Amino acid sequence: MKILLLGKNGQVGWELQRSLAPLGELIALDRHSVDGLSGDLSDLGALRTTIRQVRPDIIVNAAAYNAVDEAESETRLADLVNGQASQVMAEEAASLGAWLIHYSTDYVFNGEGLTPWQETDPVAPLNHYGVSKLAGEQAITASGCKHLIFRTSWVYGARGNNFAKTMLRLAKDRDTLSVIVDQIGAPTGADLIADVTALAIRQVLQRPDLAGLYHLAASGEVSWHGYASHVIDFAKANGEELAVKVINPIDASAYAAPARRPLNSRLNTQKLRDNFSLYLPDWQSGVTRMLMEVLNK
Repeated sequence: MKILLLGKNGQVGWELQRSLAPLGELIALDRHSVDGLSGDLSDLGALRTTIRQVRPDIIVNAAAYNAVDEAESETRLADLVNGQASQVMAEEAASLGAWLIHYSTDYVFNGEGLTPWQETDPVAPLNHYGVSKLAGEQAITASGCKHLIFRTSWVYGARGNNFAKTMLRLAKDRDTLSVIVDQIGAPTGADLIADVTALAIRQVLQRPDLAGLYHLAASGEVSWHGYASHVIDFAKANGEELAVKVINPIDASAYAAPARRPLNSRLNTQKLRDNFSLYLPDWQSGVTRMLMEVLNK
């Protein structure tokens, strides 16, 4: 079996290189061309040519335009990478009879209410990033290709930048931090996403009827303020010398940003857990493991 992975150096892509390796021959690409193969989603012609050359059994798309604020002004690039490139991959997957595995976001919803979003709930993105990701979802579904789409949220990885690392860095120099308290979600590790992806692929190859759209996130919920407090408390308990003494809760409305963010990023994962017989651990266990790696404890 041949697997084409796009976005190999992103947080999820990096973990997918590990989780997908036992499944078959893995060809992992980033946006730079290697041996005539290109994983640059902004070059649709090169992307289409690459898929036709590789002729994969499975395409895993972990690449995306995910600069949420910049997407408000770089709308064409966001649409190209998140929407049109997804359509190219879907068309080529349908032509080859290949599977397409794709990642989307809770930002396709309007973020209202307190109830975790289900896959069947109406979509209404608040920002252009969400609009572009929704376009990708819709293109894949319309293509008729065999696919799995995983909507996730609040993704972090030990590799690269993330919210926890930012909080730790600021906490070393400041005695007070102000963190948003009215946006709620579940921090979800790139390693968990990658492992669930590999498990799901194994199952859909045996049961194609499991194809479709799923919500994938760690269990539980927390605000960004609660997340920051967990990170700081853990670091202090493990001997980190931090200057911060107070973490002030603030509303999202007090934080000016070009793109609106949803207040409710909760995702209902019942469909995923039932269909694939999966257990999704609580967000604290994944964050703690990441922190131990970051802090070298």
